[in-house]
Amino acid sequence: GQRVEEEEHHSLETFTFYLSEPLSKERVEAFSDGVYAIVATLLILDICEDNVPDPREVEEKFSGSLLEALSEYGPNYLAYFGSFVTIGLLWFVHHSLFLYVTKATRLMGLLNILSLAFIGGLPLAYQLTSEFAEKSHNEIEAIQVSCVITFFASIFQFAIWTTALLHEQETLHPFARYGGKEHTFMFARLALYPCVSLGTFFLTCLLSEFSTAIFHLMQIVIPFAFLALRIFVRLSLTVIKAVMSLSRRKVVLLEEEEACLSPTESLS
Repeated sequence: GQRVEEEEHHSLETFTFYLSEPLSKERVEAFSDGVYAIVATLLILDICEDNVPDPREVEEKFSGSLLEALSEYGPNYLAYFGSFVTIGLLWFVHHSLFLYVTKATRLMGLLNILSLAFIGGLPLAYQLTSEFAEKSHNEIEAIQVSCVITFFASIFQFAIWTTALLHEQETLHPFARYGGKEHTFMFARLALYPCVSLGTFFLTCLLSEFSTAIFHLMQIVIPFAFLALRIFVRLSLTVIKAVMSLSRRKVVLLEEEEACLSPTESLS
């Protein structure tokens, strides 16, 4: 009977899955880099395979002008560059995130896999946004699907950071913890893609006629937003600190005035 109990106890320890148990951070990063590289490669293969003009068509339809023939594929090239920039920026955010994560857990690994699953859907998003006719119902739905894929790919990255904050003493570098130098900037950087993709989705629902322009504008604006993000966060923090310091000064002045008043004056 004692032997059976020991075997059952051993089997429970073997197959128990604790989400807070540590996971190899290096393997998580290596697996993620491999997925990002494969997704970028698939995107490059898609643009090279289906968007090269036929030489006969160039001669007959465009009088031998290659530039005019390439202009026919302009929307496809724009969708390709937008999708590639999205993959690159999400990889950059992922790299910055795990730069401050000192110890990964199984829950972080699970959230990372979910994020990578939607990252793998970005070539599908590219094909959807480039295949359907412009200003058609199918194109609007394809753009909305692309927004949903981008949203979930980025929101799971934000969830990894939120999970790390729950045990920040063990899992996060001091710079990224509450009150750290990079805490606000990390929050803004990780929240940028979820907020913009969600906003673009609702804008395409309300302004369906301009959905294509809104979607491509989002893809163009976000890289510049990343460049200006640190400046914006620094200015916002400076303004908040100035407002808080002014409010504190007013409170101090009121306390000093009350202290200077005589008891009869304060009662009146």
